[in-house]
Amino acid sequence: MKLNQRTATALKLPSGKPEHFYWDDDLRGFGLRVRKDSHRTWVVGYRSPGRRYRRVTLGDVAKLSAEQARTEAKRIFGDLTRGIDPLAERQAQRLGAAKTLRSVIDTYLERKQAKLRPSSYRMAAAYLTNPRYFGPLHSSGIADISRADIAVRLTRIEKESGPLVARAARAALAALFTSAWKAGIVPQNIVVATEAPAPAQDRKRVLDDDELVAIWKSCGDDDYGKIIRLLMLTGCRRNEIGGLRWNEIGKNDKGKPIIALPADRVKNKRTHVLPLLPMAQEIIDAVPKRGDYLFGSTGFTGWSAGKAALDERLAGVADWRLHDLRRTVATWMAEHGKVLPHVIEAVLNHYDGHRSGDHGRYNRAPYEQQIRAALALWTNHLRSLVEGGERKVIPLRGG
Repeated sequence: MKLNQRTATALKLPSGKPEHFYWDDDLRGFGLRVRKDSHRTWVVGYRSPGRRYRRVTLGDVAKLSAEQARTEAKRIFGDLTRGIDPLAERQAQRLGAAKTLRSVIDTYLERKQAKLRPSSYRMAAAYLTNPRYFGPLHSSGIADISRADIAVRLTRIEKESGPLVARAARAALAALFTSAWKAGIVPQNIVVATEAPAPAQDRKRVLDDDELVAIWKSCGDDDYGKIIRLLMLTGCRRNEIGGLRWNEIGKNDKGKPIIALPADRVKNKRTHVLPLLPMAQEIIDAVPKRGDYLFGSTGFTGWSAGKAALDERLAGVADWRLHDLRRTVATWMAEHGKVLPHVIEAVLNHYDGHRSGDHGRYNRAPYEQQIRAALALWTNHLRSLVEGGERKVIPLRGG
């Protein structure tokens, strides 16, 4: 039969049954449920994308006409063809409405803390919990947050902190929404539908000798100042030095001082060993032992405040970032130190270029002596700059 208002009113409950379903012949899955109390409701029965049988109540026959119910049933079947389960969506909306964005963030971070690298966890926590990023949405129910709400926040972040920060904040929020979607808290990840901020242009900034001297001499004797000078001497990434542990400082098999960064602390997941030359050793020797880390209880965290304070004391150096130090080290080694490209890559712990593909597959040399020689040249140049003396060539003996 084709269910309509007349048949829906006339159909009876079979004797001895508490309820019975009548199904429409024209629209498969569209039906009428009749109960012993004569209560009649329109229903839709279907197999979910996971092949689980579900049934959705559309409404009371007395309040919803047959045509209205049929139209709603067709909409549901249309959603199913696109992989959208209406019942799961309703459940997610009810659950999401009871959970604020901040409560979901806290649960997410608690679960992720043991799975992410410390530096990755700190960055995710910063973007998700710091009020300057998504703070205005923290008290909202996560299911009530719209794509427009997120787009407004991303525009504000890009305006205040730049496209690089906006892209990172969006990625952190998208990962959170993916987790919430998998947990059934939200029906979909609306963050991925927002426009990603434009990627930042590759920087080409290389600091000249006068700028290097100005930065070095403007560094205070605090943790931040020591970190900046170590970055200048080693060419490391900021988190590699900011998160330095005492057990990462030791000696190689020849008794030479080294910094040995474990695989879980570096970007490419490859252990990175650097010689610890006297100028850098002097800085580390001046750091008081206060725990497992050289700087802070869990690694250095005051990057923004430290940079702002340094820039206030600094004259003659504009538009510079910490990563420019790493680029400057590599550029000077190539142009003035005449260091071969594959050795520079080894100093920076890069595995692209000369150390990728077949070269890296068959050539497993760590280049320890070459790295030591390259850093010695650079350290000697930097010492001559900051001390104002003549450059002295330091002979190297052994590895």
